[in-house]
Amino acid sequence: MNPFHIAIQVRDIAEARDFYLNVLGCTEGRSDERWVDFNFYGHQLVAHLTPTLKDKKVAAIKNPVDGHGVPVPHFGVVLEMSDWQVLADKLQEQGIKFEIEPYIRFLGQVGEQATMFFYDPSGNAIEIKAFKHIKEQLFAK
Repeated sequence: MNPFHIAIQVRDIAEARDFYLNVLGCTEGRSDERWVDFNFYGHQLVAHLTPTLKDKKVAAIKNPVDGHGVPVPHFGVVLEMSDWQVLADKLQEQGIKFEIEPYIRFLGQVGEQATMFFYDPSGNAIEIKAFKHIKEQLFAK
């Protein structure tokens, strides 16, 4: 699978570094005063300083999915179920405030998956999900 590249807005580079390195466990790649690359589970995530955010957060709307308000836009990654559980436990231990607490969505259906939603300090919504059998379930109808 080819890695994706995504660029997001952040209000403070140091704050973004702390979150992505120390909370999510990413590693840092290249950087400058106004941007920093992170290795986000093998994908290139670039945080760009957006001075107009300053004390604000990125705006999002919520779309109903399985009885929850899913923030849009959002980005994330699909993990193995065991890795998802380790991360969910770690985030809960760190006191991360979830928009949608870790749970199993579409229980008993073809698309059954573990999911959780939370925000970075700049308000970028992140979804981490997992399937029991990623290759068979990711795009199953």
